[in-house]
Amino acid sequence: MGLAFSSILSLFGRKEYKLVVIGLDNAGKTTILYRVTQGEVIATAPTVGSNLEQFEYKNLKFALWDIGGQQQLRSTWSAYYNQAKAIILVVDSCEIDRLDVVKEELHRACEDEQLKDALLLVWANKQDRKEQAASPAQISAQLQLTALKDRQWSIFPCSALTGDGLSQGLDWLTDRIS
Repeated sequence: MGLAFSSILSLFGRKEYKLVVIGLDNAGKTTILYRVTQGEVIATAPTVGSNLEQFEYKNLKFALWDIGGQQQLRSTWSAYYNQAKAIILVVDSCEIDRLDVVKEELHRACEDEQLKDALLLVWANKQDRKEQAASPAQISAQLQLTALKDRQWSIFPCSALTGDGLSQGLDWLTDRIS
């Protein structure tokens, strides 16, 4: 009886962790959202507002919020931060000329009191375009990630199209959450 009850509790009583995906427009946030939650690439349009998908990974439940990255939407990002366990920043590794804007938006998010304890996962996306893509080390330096004191963070190369690197980032997150 006790084992059956604890099995039922584990199904219904598991906590769901909120992950907020931010990044500039066309970085690949929505493609990553569907690659992670559906296991495939789905044709997408620019996100106006947000997308929410729920999924399980390594026996943990997640609510993954993908927030539109157009300039006029960035001021609304903080409305999604409440109770977020992690921020996932998706960076277009091929658009190094926009990294200063990414840095500004990231540091603004990290200063938000709602995210003071949130983990930071950075996915350096579009690494499948090797000749054009900046390395994670270059992106980390440009974003000044080491200046984010008192925050656990990591950066992983990835490709939303192929799925490469996504599981490594999720592994890093789940290891710190569980």
